[in-house]
Amino acid sequence: MTHPALPTLPEIEAAAAVVYREFQATPQYRWALLSQRLGTDCWVKHENHTPVGAFKIRGGLCYFDQLARSGRLPKAIISATRGNHGQSMGWAARAHGIPCSIVVPKGNSVEKNAAMRALGVTLIEHGADFQDAREHAMQLAEQTGAHMVPSFHPALLLGVSTYWWELMRAVPQLDVVYVPIGLGSGACAAIAAKLALGHRARIVGVVSTLATTYADSLAAGRVVAAPVSTLLADGMAVRLADAGALAILSQHLDHVVKVSDAEVAQAMRDLYTDTHNVAEGAGAASFAAAMQERAQLRGQVVGTTLCGGNVDAAVFARVLAGTF
Repeated sequence: MTHPALPTLPEIEAAAAVVYREFQATPQYRWALLSQRLGTDCWVKHENHTPVGAFKIRGGLCYFDQLARSGRLPKAIISATRGNHGQSMGWAARAHGIPCSIVVPKGNSVEKNAAMRALGVTLIEHGADFQDAREHAMQLAEQTGAHMVPSFHPALLLGVSTYWWELMRAVPQLDVVYVPIGLGSGACAAIAAKLALGHRARIVGVVSTLATTYADSLAAGRVVAAPVSTLLADGMAVRLADAGALAILSQHLDHVVKVSDAEVAQAMRDLYTDTHNVAEGAGAASFAAAMQERAQLRGQVVGTTLCGGNVDAAVFARVLAGTF
């Protein structure tokens, strides 16, 4: 399985300059309480501190920068999301004065929907899950002539790789990092940064037990669809793996950990208790996976990512109360 070319170190450094026009590098901290809980040094990369509360904004900025520099900025764009990719698109499209429509599945996060609308996005609710929304967005793009922005693309991966580049430069002693897999840009970007820097950290993918397309596809060596029923980890609620992402992951992931909604909820509580940061489901999955494997991690320096903090208040209240 051949994969798309991964960005080089100079390309990642140039992408970081694009990102830093909008906001500065996000922090990474070794939290004492989390480290105590995990039983070894635990670092958290705080992508919940970007202007849209998640890592995706980096990809959107670089995607639009490449369109602008090539003279191919469209008159309108459309895409599909469960929320954070849509905010990324809305932010970047607004900066370039381009109308942006985003398709979300019915029953999507109320607060993510509100955040997208606040960025000027025209929101369209369609279908039961992300895949339904994505297919509808592609149909609308054909009908209207709007530019369809995919959720996995080399320019998005390039932008996202800047956050892993920040973490791995800041913590060269990392032994292993845990990365949640939605459609794959985050995990592939971690691999890109590791290879570009010649970093030694092992990259471990994390999927929901209730959204296993990437785990199943990696095991089969081809794209395998899987049903999605996670109610908490919507950022990982993908039914069909991307073939390009799968090709990268199959060659470079150390292994994959499956986390349940109960483990994700516990990690959300742990992160709040120990750091007073709010994590959405996918944003807590990285720490949930590390906790699942904590017996094997003693003496290692562990990197986790709070890749998003965009959880509805009502949902988070239930998680903290232990009733989700």
